[in-house]
Amino acid sequence: MTTTTAERPRTRQRYRPTELDTVPAVNALLRRLGLGRLDAAATTAFGGRNDNWAGPTTTGEQVFVKTVTPLPDGTGCPELDRSLSFEDLAARLTPASPLRSPGLLGADPAAGVMVHRLVPGARSGAELALDGDFDDDLCRSAGWAVGTLHGLGPVDGLDTGEAPLPPLSWLKALPWSAVQERSMAQIAAWQLVQDDTEVVDALHRLRDLERTVPLAPAHCDLRFDQFIRADEGAGELYLVDWEEFRLADPARDVGAFAGEWLFHATYSVFAPTEAGAGRPEESTAGFGLTHEEIVARGSASLRRHLPRIAAFWQGYLECRPQALALDAGLPERAAAYAGWHMYDRLIATAESHATLNPVARAAAGIGRTVLLGPSAAARTLGLSAERAPHTPHASNGSDHR
Repeated sequence: MTTTTAERPRTRQRYRPTELDTVPAVNALLRRLGLGRLDAAATTAFGGRNDNWAGPTTTGEQVFVKTVTPLPDGTGCPELDRSLSFEDLAARLTPASPLRSPGLLGADPAAGVMVHRLVPGARSGAELALDGDFDDDLCRSAGWAVGTLHGLGPVDGLDTGEAPLPPLSWLKALPWSAVQERSMAQIAAWQLVQDDTEVVDALHRLRDLERTVPLAPAHCDLRFDQFIRADEGAGELYLVDWEEFRLADPARDVGAFAGEWLFHATYSVFAPTEAGAGRPEESTAGFGLTHEEIVARGSASLRRHLPRIAAFWQGYLECRPQALALDAGLPERAAAYAGWHMYDRLIATAESHATLNPVARAAAGIGRTVLLGPSAAARTLGLSAERAPHTPHASNGSDHR
């Protein structure tokens, strides 16, 4: 019997959380907030590099708790400070704003703990993309959110330090501490970058450009899983995880969103398909494809995903119609950052591997092409230099305030 799309189980990327007894500051903060403590038996975790817990407390409040790491000398917690600076900025938003983030219930800067309301029926953008539910309309909504964010400047008091990626010193050689913490596949991925002088030069130029362009409040760590949609993927869209929030080149966020779709399209080339008559199952999983088959699948996958990028860009310009007048080079830099994002994602996904698989090498090749030819790539990706027509949502931005 054929299973229809509606009958397929939804993707759920949930994990067993860290034992709460090992992080006493979590329940200590919840008790100070009058929320009791987390119900460990009913708590789960989302993906990410930081420990987190999602679920009910003993008082019935549904919460999402995350920890970040304070500085080792005890002088502060920059990641939490940046998150709180976004909360201050978000207070300027109207209730109708397309930029939403779950409500902050409290924080402990000394321990690096934050508590937010849990989005009901939350599904991450990564889950939605895997299920084919991150459609054009949702991408446009994501563009509204990011366009609104970038339109909130200029703002005093934001972190003005350079965003950590790409780390320029690592383009020459990895520090020994980083080598010890990374898999062989990640080291091999970094070597792909370091051995390519054209890529290294392009990344240096991109970082140099950031010092000369109009900056804006930017997320600086934009990925599919930073978007959350309520009500099992049918409700409002939220943007989360503000640890890298700062004043930066807005092209970083636009390029990261485009890069996410490029990376998703690349992985789709190697996704398993139904076995054809007389064709072994392992071949249809992608790793036995011929060069011609890879090219054909890749072209088809890219055609399917390009409208998502164009929809995001259209929504972005609808909420930030001044963007191109302020910064004509935004589309080209965004394309270059999309190229870097391909390298960044392949390095991250290589964490649990001993060698680079065909997907990673394909992603590196596409990233290189986009990074070294950003003008042509911007046109291909639909990041046109044409201004979008004004819509009511554009009033939620603040470039003109």
